[in-house]
Amino acid sequence: MNETAVYGPVRLRDLVALSKPSVTLLVIITTAGGLWLAPGTLSLLTLVATLLGTVLIVASANTLNCWLERDSDRHMSRTRNRPLPAGRLDPKVALIFGFVLAVVSIPILAVYVNPLTAILAALALVSYVGLYTPLKRIGPVALIVGSFPGAMPPLMGWTAVTGGAEWPGLVLFGILFVWQIPHFLAIALYREEEYARAGIKTLPNVRGARVTKWHALLWSFALVPVSLALYPLGIAGPIYAATAVALDVGFLAFAFAGFRARSDEVWARSFFLYTLLYLTVLFAVLVIDAGPVHGA
Repeated sequence: MNETAVYGPVRLRDLVALSKPSVTLLVIITTAGGLWLAPGTLSLLTLVATLLGTVLIVASANTLNCWLERDSDRHMSRTRNRPLPAGRLDPKVALIFGFVLAVVSIPILAVYVNPLTAILAALALVSYVGLYTPLKRIGPVALIVGSFPGAMPPLMGWTAVTGGAEWPGLVLFGILFVWQIPHFLAIALYREEEYARAGIKTLPNVRGARVTKWHALLWSFALVPVSLALYPLGIAGPIYAATAVALDVGFLAFAFAGFRARSDEVWARSFFLYTLLYLTVLFAVLVIDAGPVHGA
C-alpha cells in the first residue's frame, strides 16, 4: 500500500488494536503474579505505577512491532485486518504513538517503582523491537530471542516489590521463557504456510515438522524442573507442586503425541491450546497456593 495515501481520522479503537490487547492482558496477569508472590508490600502508588508502566511499555513494543511488520501482516489471515495492513491508519501515526508510549512508560517505572524494573522494561522493549522482530526474517533463532522479553513481566513484578532479581523472580522468568518456545512452535507449525507467505522463517519452514516436534519435546522436558523449582524455594506450596507435576505430564504427553499424529496441523492446534491451559492453571494455582516465603 502507498504510504502517501490519504487516511481517515485516527480512531481510538485502531490505536488500542496496535497494542494487541489480548497479549497485553496476558502480560498484566503474569506481572500481577510476580507482584503477588514477592515478599514485601507496595504502596498503592507504586502498585498503580507498576501496572500502568508495564501496560504502556508492552503497548509500545506491540505498536512498534505492528509498524515494522505492516507489510508482512498483509499475507496472514490473523493479522491482515490490523489497522496498518488494512489501511485504516497512517503508519506515521503508529510510529509516533509507539515512541510516545515508550518515552512515557520508562520514567514512570524509574521514578515511581525503581530503576531496576525500568531497566528490565527497557531491555524487553529493545530486544523485542530491535532484535526479535527483524530476526524473524532471518531464521528460527528469533524464537529464542523473542522469549526473553516475553518472559520479563513476572520478573518485573517481583523486582517492583523487592528491588532485586532474586532466584524466585528468576525462576518465574524461566517458566515463561521455556513455556513460550513449545507454545510458539505449535503456532508456527499450524500456521506454517502463512508464515512462509509473509517471509517469516520459522523452524517448521526451515527445518521441517519433525525437527520442530523434537524441539518442542526437548523444551517440554526443560519445563519440568523449572516449573517445580518454585516449591523448594518456598514460593509455592504442595498443591502447586502436585498440580505442576500433573500439568507437566500432560505437556509431555502432548509433545510425544506429535510423533504419532496423522495431521500435524490438528496436533499443533491441540498442543497450542494445551499450552494456554497449562499456563493459566499453573499461575492460578500458584497464586492460590503461595508458599511460606510469600508475604514474608
